[in-house]
Amino acid sequence: MRNKKNMKLGIAPIAWTNDDMPDLGAENTFEQCVSEMALAGYKGTEIGNKYPAKPRELKKALKLRKLQVANSWFSSYLLTEPYDKVEADFRKKCKFLKAVGAKRVGVSEQSYSIQGQMNTPVFEKKYVLNDNEWQVLNEGLDRLGAVAQEYGITLTYHHHMGTVVQTSDEIDRMMSGTDFNLVFLLFDSGHLAYCGEDYLSVLQKYASRIKHVHLKDIRPEIIKKVKDEHLSFLQGVRLGAFTVPGDGAIDFAPIFEVLDKADYRGWLLVEAEQDPAKANPLEYAIKARKYIKKTAKI
Repeated sequence: MRNKKNMKLGIAPIAWTNDDMPDLGAENTFEQCVSEMALAGYKGTEIGNKYPAKPRELKKALKLRKLQVANSWFSSYLLTEPYDKVEADFRKKCKFLKAVGAKRVGVSEQSYSIQGQMNTPVFEKKYVLNDNEWQVLNEGLDRLGAVAQEYGITLTYHHHMGTVVQTSDEIDRMMSGTDFNLVFLLFDSGHLAYCGEDYLSVLQKYASRIKHVHLKDIRPEIIKKVKDEHLSFLQGVRLGAFTVPGDGAIDFAPIFEVLDKADYRGWLLVEAEQDPAKANPLEYAIKARKYIKKTAKI
């Protein structure tokens, strides 16, 4: 890849310890997680539920392992909470991220989300916004995007299974309704493939507004089971719907090519929530690292 110097490779802690289902990886410590990330050859991480809450402590632990904070998840409730409350919570997140040197925040609207409901079928019960709700969401995202920039941080929107922005049409509605100078896209290959969307077309369409990338693979046979048996998103995770690049059905070579042509500058984050008792986090981190090195020459 001609622009590989502009891209940095990291990995998310969700393979070691799951924020939504704390029993998955409960035995894995923060120190083990970040040490194995570094051992596997990664340079960046996102924030997990076991990470130190004090910036100084987190920075020290990561510096020892030559790791950086790439991004952090933020749950917004622009449709169901007063904007002032959402902004206050968001400012706390941005202040923390600035203190630890991060330049990205990944926002996901969690109003009406079913991603965290263990017994709600993910393919059948997703909430669909009306025109008024779209206006509220998009205007709120613009306002949060402006807030993020006060801290030197870029807001990237994380489309996600079971949420109000899941499909390519919903991504279009969000992207066309927000300011291209304030709101950017966090592209996640796995979530688009999961719901049957053409992830490569979405990537090509919004390449210039993509400021963070999650490299996530899928196991189609598990997703078929989730759909056929009316299972939830979390049940699918437990069954192994996701895996790391190179271990599932997605060919990442075209993804890397599009990013290269678009002169993408930023983080590529391997993210694959699995049961660490079934998929050893270090083993899979190394597997993904080797695949990306072979496929993208990064």
